[in-house]
Amino acid sequence: MKLSRTIWLLAIALTACSAKPHVTWEQLGNRDDNSYVQRITVKNSKDIDRLCFNQFARKMTPVNPADSIHEIVPGYYYITSSRFGKTNDTIRIDIVTRGRFNARCYAIDGLHAINRKGKLVEVDYTRMPVDQFPAQWSNANFDLMPYADSIFIINQSLVCNRKLSAFDIIPRLKSVEVAASGKTKSSAKIDEKIIANENEEFYRIILKGNAISVEGASREALKTARHTLNRLFDLNNSELPNAVIEDYPDFHYRGLMIDIARNFQPLEAMKRIADLMADYRLNKLHFHFCDDEAWRLEIPCMPELTEYGSRRGYTTDESDFLAQIFTGNGDPDNKKSSSNGYYSVDDFVSLLQYCDTLGIEVIPEVESPGHARAAIKAMQYVYNKRNQVRHFLSEDCDTSSYTSAQAFHDNVMNPAIDGPHDFMSRIVTEIHRMYDKAGVPLKQFHIGGDEVPKGAWLGSPSATGYIELRGFDGERGLHAYWVSELSKMLSSRGIKMNGWQEIAIGHSKAYNDSISPLVGAVNCWSTLRTKGVPEEAARNGFPVVLSNVNHFYMDQVYNNHPEEPGLNWGGSVDEFAAFNGYADALCPLPDATADRLIGISGHLFAETLRSPEMMQLYLLPKMLGLAERAWNRHESWTLPEFNKIIGERELPWLDRSGFNFHLRQPGIVAGDGMVMMNSPYAGAEIRYTTDGTTPTAKSQLYTAPFEFSGDPKLIRARLYYLGKESLSSFLKQ
Repeated sequence: MKLSRTIWLLAIALTACSAKPHVTWEQLGNRDDNSYVQRITVKNSKDIDRLCFNQFARKMTPVNPADSIHEIVPGYYYITSSRFGKTNDTIRIDIVTRGRFNARCYAIDGLHAINRKGKLVEVDYTRMPVDQFPAQWSNANFDLMPYADSIFIINQSLVCNRKLSAFDIIPRLKSVEVAASGKTKSSAKIDEKIIANENEEFYRIILKGNAISVEGASREALKTARHTLNRLFDLNNSELPNAVIEDYPDFHYRGLMIDIARNFQPLEAMKRIADLMADYRLNKLHFHFCDDEAWRLEIPCMPELTEYGSRRGYTTDESDFLAQIFTGNGDPDNKKSSSNGYYSVDDFVSLLQYCDTLGIEVIPEVESPGHARAAIKAMQYVYNKRNQVRHFLSEDCDTSSYTSAQAFHDNVMNPAIDGPHDFMSRIVTEIHRMYDKAGVPLKQFHIGGDEVPKGAWLGSPSATGYIELRGFDGERGLHAYWVSELSKMLSSRGIKMNGWQEIAIGHSKAYNDSISPLVGAVNCWSTLRTKGVPEEAARNGFPVVLSNVNHFYMDQVYNNHPEEPGLNWGGSVDEFAAFNGYADALCPLPDATADRLIGISGHLFAETLRSPEMMQLYLLPKMLGLAERAWNRHESWTLPEFNKIIGERELPWLDRSGFNFHLRQPGIVAGDGMVMMNSPYAGAEIRYTTDGTTPTAKSQLYTAPFEFSGDPKLIRARLYYLGKESLSSFLKQ
């Protein structure tokens, strides 16, 4: 017995010694000096030499002089401490961080540790909620929290008593004439034919009992008609009233950009998004597969782009792969992490063919000359590995000092040397071959062209010499030269060049006149603070696609509740913000240039995405507002009608189809000893607590206004609907 107990105690001791480190993160509060304090609590730190983590680049100062914070690259850091490696006692590391904390995206992520042998150590991580006390999201100068009484007013304004018809879907059909009697089942025979119409996307569906006629002005129109028909049957239990439907879009370009560079999304997840696009009549998939943080598409003539650029992990010199950004566990070969992964040629061909069957054009984007860090580092890797300089994208003796929008100092190609021009030509050639292999035409190629920081080329002898030799208007002129050269290269191959707004504003008339005819679309996004950008691009002769951050950026938070995932630099964007993105209000143009406004596009950047489920959450139901405005230029549904269709038809359909989606919050008002709550959706449950705790699916069910003599500030409520739950609503604390 004594020996057994000794073995048992030894086993416990060994288990304690080998326990994984556990890290808990807390936001202790915003301060009035534009800073906040975050606390990292570490248990079982005996095997830790460095504690590594990701966080958006912000200046950090540890409170305890025993602790130090070191930057590997902007957004990736490690902590060293004289308190590590001694005992398994709990260690608290408080860090004063510059800026305001008002969203969960600013919490640390990607936790992992390094031991004294330089090996990765797995870490358990707990992120504490950031909505438990007011200092976590506010201070004396700001408070963006959507409080429950304001939500109550919004929910009240959404009440709609109109009964929905069988043909009420998003986006709204242009014309429906319902017959006096008769029904058509989904099993009825379908005949298709091409008809003449000046709008190549016009289609007509005739439901007539035992037969269905589908007519379209093009093959693409017929594809759209079939998707519409299938959705109508799905929404109405496979039976519809006899009717004649005539429909067409107001914009030919109805886009959605998906970023798989910053965080990877697998092929099947992308195909699911393509399904959604077709269901909601979007037709342009803007495929953002490379950026500063990764390169995600195999290029056969340059395998190092993915060998190096699709992998992120712990490194101090980035000699073999990129440093970890946003998330991960330090392992560049961890296939379960969104840090790592790429599409093979066959994967991309499969995506192209799949989208083509749905009537969706895939537009690839290669960011240049800025946002190119992954490509630049990959080509340096080639040089170090093979001593090849052919595709070197920056000048070795360049001393330029700059900081990009994402805080990088080494992410801009140099247009004054040969490498970038040859690189882009070869990339286009390889991607064109993939389209040929898929049997799909490559019509448009997006070159990026945005956010080149000031000073990016001022320390380059080649660049400064080239600017002087060619008489360019400084760095702006060199940037314009780069865009011009790419436009000519693409045009010679029968491909239209697309780009961000920087390629279309602030240039000379000669530039505009020569470049604009070669451009397929310009994405104008910065209309939040800079008025007139799309109008200027249109006046300069460019085809404009509205991509306004405050209406159509799908990665922005649904609202400013601090537990909402997503970014908030452009404000909050929900389905209503997208729905209210009326083109003629965002880009008022005179008749002479009105036809240059060619479409609307939503954009899902991936800094805060971690999974396909999160991608769906960010898009749904937000992209329904995008789809409505891209299809119907002018007012279609009222906002209450739009919300009613979402709550009663679209969300149940998305649930049956297996998609994840976001729920709006319940409202609360309290006064005179009474409490009243309301929901944005009929049929949803409100569960609440009265002691300040977070409601669960088993909390008290709200059924009617109730008497309450306690503190209303302790009331918290959540919405439960179709297996999903909202964030907590509460009154101002």
